[in-house]
This record gives sequence, structure tokens and C-alpha cells, in this order.
Amino acid sequence: MAKATPKSKKKTTKSSGINTIKFIKAFWITFASGILLIVLMFLLASWGAFGEMPKFKELENPQNDLATQIISSDGVQIGNFYDENRTPVNYEELPQHLVNALVATEDARYYDHSGIDARGTLRAFVFLGSRGGASTLSQQLAKQLFTGGSRNIWERIKQKIKEWVIATRLERQYTKNEIMTMYLNKYDFLNQAIGVSSASRIYFNRDNPKDLKIEEAAVLVGMLKNSSLFNPLRRPEMVKNRRNTVLSQMAKYDYITEKQKDSLQKLPLGLDYSPEGHNDGTATYFREFVRSWMSKWVKENPKGLDEDGDEVYYDIYRDGLRINVTLDSRMQKYAEEAVSEHMANLQKEFDKQEKDNKTSPFRDLSKEEVDRIIKRSIRSSARRKILLDQGKSEDEIIASFDEKTKMKVFSWKGEIDTIMTPKDSILYYKQFLRSGLMSMEPQTGHVRAWVGGIDSNHFQYDHVYQGARQVGSTFKPFVYATAIDQLKLSPCDTLPKSQITIPVGSHGVVEVDWIPKNSDADYMGYMNLKDALAKSVNTISARLLDKIGPEPIAQLARKMGVTSDILPVASIALGSVDLKLSEMVGAYSTFANQGIYTKPVMITSIEDKNGVILYQFVPETRDVISKEAAFVTINLMEGVTRSGSGTRLRTGPSSRYSIKNVVTGHPYYFDNPIAGKTGTTQNQSDGWFMGIVPNLCTGVWVGGDDRATHFKDTDFGQGATMALPVWALYMKKCYADKTLKVSKAAFEEPENLTIEIDCKEFKKRNTINENIEDEFSL
Repeated sequence: MAKATPKSKKKTTKSSGINTIKFIKAFWITFASGILLIVLMFLLASWGAFGEMPKFKELENPQNDLATQIISSDGVQIGNFYDENRTPVNYEELPQHLVNALVATEDARYYDHSGIDARGTLRAFVFLGSRGGASTLSQQLAKQLFTGGSRNIWERIKQKIKEWVIATRLERQYTKNEIMTMYLNKYDFLNQAIGVSSASRIYFNRDNPKDLKIEEAAVLVGMLKNSSLFNPLRRPEMVKNRRNTVLSQMAKYDYITEKQKDSLQKLPLGLDYSPEGHNDGTATYFREFVRSWMSKWVKENPKGLDEDGDEVYYDIYRDGLRINVTLDSRMQKYAEEAVSEHMANLQKEFDKQEKDNKTSPFRDLSKEEVDRIIKRSIRSSARRKILLDQGKSEDEIIASFDEKTKMKVFSWKGEIDTIMTPKDSILYYKQFLRSGLMSMEPQTGHVRAWVGGIDSNHFQYDHVYQGARQVGSTFKPFVYATAIDQLKLSPCDTLPKSQITIPVGSHGVVEVDWIPKNSDADYMGYMNLKDALAKSVNTISARLLDKIGPEPIAQLARKMGVTSDILPVASIALGSVDLKLSEMVGAYSTFANQGIYTKPVMITSIEDKNGVILYQFVPETRDVISKEAAFVTINLMEGVTRSGSGTRLRTGPSSRYSIKNVVTGHPYYFDNPIAGKTGTTQNQSDGWFMGIVPNLCTGVWVGGDDRATHFKDTDFGQGATMALPVWALYMKKCYADKTLKVSKAAFEEPENLTIEIDCKEFKKRNTINENIEDEFSL
């Protein structure tokens, strides 16, 4: 048999060696080509071949939409204006356990790489991502800031290359701490929580991320994987499991002990959800006032000129302004609680009485009058405006109000999902009594609490600043103050209660003579001014007006900040004018501030995102009446709470069973000096209470949206039943919070007081002052 010759073996060995060399050469050529291709891809990406790349300035100052913050006087963020609800924080404001959780879970070699984790990238490439991704925090930030989403494989490849380039640039431009902070400030945690600061507030009610507990920080870090999937409001169990994974990672890298991990993993999720939508949270009516005020301010205060020389204006939704306001978050909370507690209770009684009312929620109206109210409500409705914008005709719009539709409606037990016609919903909402409260420091003008209604989601009308309603007897202190200031009357001076006639042609009376009546129909004898105001005796108010005239009274009210129209007519003695609650509180504060009017202050300063002051409030004050007249008027109003319509503030349980359960929180047992005045309009459609202590003036209004919505009698429809309980509940809460330092002291008496206020001493000297009797003789 023929055998292979050695020569043929040599040829085979030589051929094999040549193939090996070719293979090695091909490998290195391929490898080098791959490296060159990668380098080329990076160069092309950096040159913008795969889409526009951020410029150096953009890397230096990456643009984020920053929410404008509203900060209360006690340093609490009570609201935001935003396109994105982002409140940036510095690295120093992050708790160390949050940083540790982030590194352990998202990028364990964060402090060792320069933007790209080579080991992680190789692992992801070899195992096709099955053992974890390779995206570093820097790459994730690059994606959020500059690259966005992707639709197909080629787009994803281009995006990943761009992320790598941008990540390395970010690493050159920023420190590790700055990159981490930008990432946490940028991430969308859902539910209006953009950035870790908003997320801390919204999910855990932590005003500062520094206050986050370890397990809370782990929840937020767990959401970074995919906040849509790990949404704690929708999938709490899944989020809890993800939190526990984060805690395990922290233990793995020795940031916490195994014992800590085991203990923390057993804890519940512990959410304290505090939504921050534009109609969520606290002080919603006040925030809407601030938004309106800011919209005007930015137009009048441009921040500079652009390249074309055109004016550039601040954007309250994107520029990260800080608005410092006078509201106190604690007092605001107490005010909202007081309104809710009493109004929910009062509504029960109103609903009970309405069961026998055939024209409910209106009283004493014909069907034609009810139809007119409904038509007026349809014309002014948001629904009609939307349909008009859609091109619908008036006939189509009117017809749509009779078509049943799904809707959420307000109730005191929470929102109700229901089906009703829009017309029926109008009647449904008309049955609810509304309320407003404003509280202010007389000396500074700082508004401390502002409740514009019972629920801003369903009742947008602000009864502090927008609504002007008839003030009733709460206007009488202006009458008394004018008379005291001009005539130096004493609270002890007496006048007859008998009826007085003001004829046509006098004091603006037209058509028929004006003859005011007392509510108790008692016209016998005399009464001193203190008792007359306490009992709200109409004939004595009318006598005072008859002597001094209506014009000085109207002038005094205007000097005290009232801007609504006041016709100088006789009926203003009984409060026939319509005024805003904000005007009433500002005016009444003048009495407590020794006759000096201080314009109410809501906003103290505005800062830009760098802390530069853009606006600083300058107080506006003016002398209105003498210290003596102001103090005597206060003394008169103290009589209201000691022996008049405000005595409910001091007494025990009411003996009148029919109303005692309606007066929420009674008995109150206040024993400190309080000046006040109740007000009730003719058909019980408006109930008022104005209450003053030395360093706080608070006004409350309660009534229906329409004046035809009211209680059937004065027992329930008077200011002492409708409005006074809100004031009392609010003040009880304020006094219980010693940090607020709301005064219980006596009002400061001016030096050398010449007007007698001690009626016992006054009687000893002269039962009836002859000069005064002559002055007021009929």
C-alpha cells in the first residue's frame, strides 16, 4: 500500500500555518475595524450625524422646567405653579441613605467609571441583557436630558451611542455628586412628582428629602426602574417587593446590616399621599389668587431683552420662582378644618329642612323665577363655554343640558360617581351652603388664613376676594365709629329705642319714607350704645345715621379699604351694602390697630431660581380715625360677645334644643377679651361673624350661592348660628397651638382716654347726659 511521503506532511503543516496566520490577521483587522468603527460612530455622534447634540453651554446649564414655589410665612411649601412639578434640591439636601440606595441599586461602580461601565457593558453584550443592563447613572441622565425615546433597533443603537458620548461629556463637566443630584431632580416619579423633592412631599409628606426614612428612600429608588410599572398608588404590593429588593442591594454592598434589612423589609409601604395638582392640597383658593396676581405682575416686570431687543417675561410655570406669602400653613390648616367641620354639620340641618320645601333648593320663588336662575346658570357655565368653542349652536347646547351623562359630584362624604343631566347637577350644587374665611394680623396686614369656599374642585368661586354679599349688621360698627369720632359719644350714652322716620328726600331716601324696625319689635325706653350694638337695635343705628348723615360713614369705610360701591343712603345704617369678606377684614382690622388702616398683604417677596429678590412688598398704611375712637368702637364690640348676639362664644350648652346641635363645637367657653359683630340679612341668606383679638382679625361669611337658598327662620339663618361657629372652631385650634402666640390679652387702651367706657361710673355721675339728649332729641 502506498504511504504518504514526508514531503506531503510538510506541505500540510505549512498550509495549516498559513491559514492560522491569515485567521489571526483577519481577526486583528476585524477587531481594529470594529474599534475604528466604534470610534467613527462616536465621532459621527459627537459631530451631530445621528441628530443634534447638546452644545457646551447646554451641558453646562441643562434646561429643566422648574416649578414656581409658594412658601408660607412659616417656611412650608403650600403649592406650586408648574408645567412640570419640579423643585430642585442640592446634593447636601439628599439623605446619605438615599444616595447609598441609588448607587447600590442602579450603578454599583458609579464612583469608579467615567460615564460608561466597561464591565457592565461587556456583561450586557455577552448575556444579551439577561444579567442586567449596563446603563450608568450618567447615561440615564443623558437619556433624560438630551436623547429621549426610540422607536426601532437602528434608532435605539443611535440613541445608545449618543448617550455614551453625552455621558462622558457630563462626567468631564460635572462632579459625581452633581450628576447624581441632576438625575434625581429630573426623574418623573408620576402623579405630578417630578424630581425627588416633589416625590418626597407627594408620596411621604416630607417637605425636605433629608427627612426621608431609609425604607421611604428605598421606595423612591425602586421606582427609578420604571415609575409607570412601580406606581405605589396602583401596585402597592409590587412596589413593596421592589423596595425590598433595593434594601437587599443596600445590604449586599454593606450600606445597611442584614439585621436592618430584615427589619425594614417587614415594614408596610407607609405612603402618606399628598397630591399637588393645581386643585389639590391646602390653600387652593389663595393659590388661585396668587396665580392671578402673578399673571399681572410678570407682564409689568419683564426680566430683560432677547437678542432681537424684545422684552422677555418670567414664566411662572417654568422659571422656578419662589413666592413668599404671608399665609401661615398651621393657621390655614385650622381654618380649613373649621370650615369643613361646621359646614358639613350645618348642611345636614339645611338638607333636613329642605325635605318639606317644594321649590328646594330655593325658597319663596315661583317656577318662573327658578327657571330664570337655571337659565342664568347655564349661560355662565363652563360647559356652555366649552360647547361654544366646539362650534355648537345655542339650541344644541340647551338640549345637551337635558341629556344624562356620567359625572363626579361633590358630597360631604366624598366624591360621588353618578349619572344625571347637567341641568339637574346645577340644582344639586345650588343646595350646598358656601362659606368664606379670612384671618389677618391688624398691625402688619399679613393675611394668615384664606378659605374661599368649601371645595375648590367643585366650587371655584372665591368668597373671600370675588364674592360681594350683603353685610347686614356687621356694617353697624362703621356707623358707631363715625358717630364716636365726630361726636365723642361714650358707649354709656343712651338713646331712645322708639321708631324713627327718615322722610323721602332725606339721606338718599326715595319714593317712600324709611321707617326701620327692630327684630324684637320693642321700641320702649332708652338703651346705651354698648347694649344697642350688642343687641343690634336698628332704630338706634338709624338715629346715629340721621344725625351724622350717610356720607361720612361711607367715607370712613372707604378710608378703611372698602373699594366696593357704597351708596350714601339711609339704609346703610342696617348694612344694606354688598361688600367682600377681604374688605371687611381689612376694615375691621383698623379698629384693632388703633385707627390705622393697613392694607392686607398676601405676598411679601418674589425671588428668582438663584435667590435674587425680584419684588419686595412695601407696607401701605394710613391714619383713619383717632386711637380713642378706635378703642371705644372695640369696647362697644366687646359688649357683643359678653351680652349680645356673640355670647355663644362664652356660654355653656344652649338651652334651645332646636339649634344646639347645629352650633358646631359648642360650648366654647372663651374667657379672653374678644370684640365681635354678627350679621344677618333680611331673609337669612347671609350670615356673618367678624371677630377680633388684639393681634388677629378674622371674618366668616356663610350663605347659599343664590340668595333664594336660605334657612326658613332666623334661629338657623342668623350669623351666630351660621358663621360664628366657624370662627370659634378656628380660634380654639389656634389657641391650642402655643407656637402661634395668638393673643388672649386685653386691647391696648390709649393714654389719656377722655371718653368714659365704664358705664357704672358713668351712671353715678349722670344717668342721661343732657348734651347728648338734646343733641338727639326728635
